[in-house]
Amino acid sequence: MSTRTLPLLFLNLGGEMLYILDQRLRAQSIPGEKARKVMNDIIATMFNKKFMEELFKPQELYSKKALRTVYDRLAHASIMRLNQASMDKLYDLMTMAFKYQVLLCPRPKDILLITFNHLDAIKDFILDSPSILNQVDETFRQLIDTYGSLSDGEFQLIRQTLLIFFQDMHIRVSIFLKDKVQNSNGRFVLPTSGPVPWGTEVPGLIRIFDSQGDEMKRTEFVHGGNYLLPLREGSFDLYGDRVIKLGTNMYSISRPVETHMSGTAKNTASRIKENAAPNPLAKEELNFLARLMGGLEIKKPLGTEAGFRLNLFTTDEEEEHAALTRPEELSYQVVSIQADQDRERNEELSRIMEEFDVQEQPRQSTSKGADLLAMMDEL
Repeated sequence: MSTRTLPLLFLNLGGEMLYILDQRLRAQSIPGEKARKVMNDIIATMFNKKFMEELFKPQELYSKKALRTVYDRLAHASIMRLNQASMDKLYDLMTMAFKYQVLLCPRPKDILLITFNHLDAIKDFILDSPSILNQVDETFRQLIDTYGSLSDGEFQLIRQTLLIFFQDMHIRVSIFLKDKVQNSNGRFVLPTSGPVPWGTEVPGLIRIFDSQGDEMKRTEFVHGGNYLLPLREGSFDLYGDRVIKLGTNMYSISRPVETHMSGTAKNTASRIKENAAPNPLAKEELNFLARLMGGLEIKKPLGTEAGFRLNLFTTDEEEEHAALTRPEELSYQVVSIQADQDRERNEELSRIMEEFDVQEQPRQSTSKGADLLAMMDEL
């Protein structure tokens, strides 16, 4: 497991979250000023300097629930509110999109180009906010400094760590199903065409060498695909052409996006096991959340600011139906943590979560407890 994976996981999932929120803000015809405020507030919070400093410290990945808690608070960093069903759908779309990108990246190092694609798009959301742009550029520089000198082997370890994190997630997404890149069981289809990784050759030729290293013979074979040589390598600089399209905004053309549980026994069993089994890292995860979320500076809406609820479904009825029909073992509602093991840490978490407290809108029915431990018991 790589201890350098968390920043890439967080930034790419965060990028996908912003793509989805931008699409839904437009689909619900939220006034431009409100929509810009939501995007600016979330991006400013996401790229907060203290938060990034904690994020870039070498550390192991934590559970999906621990990260989900961070994204739940991040999504509510402005005047927008999501209920439980919409938050579930948002997280499903985020995770499946990035899983697809990790699976299809031509070489492990290209995960960094995928991250740069996300950050390039995020900068387009905040062109009118120079101070937030500077925050994103500073994160760009941190990424270049941290990952620019890593070997291919270290990037391969990062990719494997990400794939292990995603391995039991098989949620069907309508865009992927319609584009025939995902099967009905929720598993992705790997292509047998397109550019090969930079620095490699199109398959179809076997070279045989003698003991002196001289080529003796060549044999061709039919590879069954339609591969091409890449025109050039993507840019790993602050500005430049990334070449690969993975990580760009697939919601830029508006079309409805639905998610469905695959219903496979393996997926269900793994979720049940994760929910029910005692978590030996529970205390460490609380420490992680206290450090990570302590770096977030959530701006509370002023009394004059009117909040609004964002729906990730086409109608309120669909959202209510999704909340009722989502299998309990496939939701993020159970976290088993012994809350009395570290009273000092719990008090720190409570203090942090009081700062995160959000004012609920009358239409919202979900409970967002101010105390992190209570909230995690409810999730």
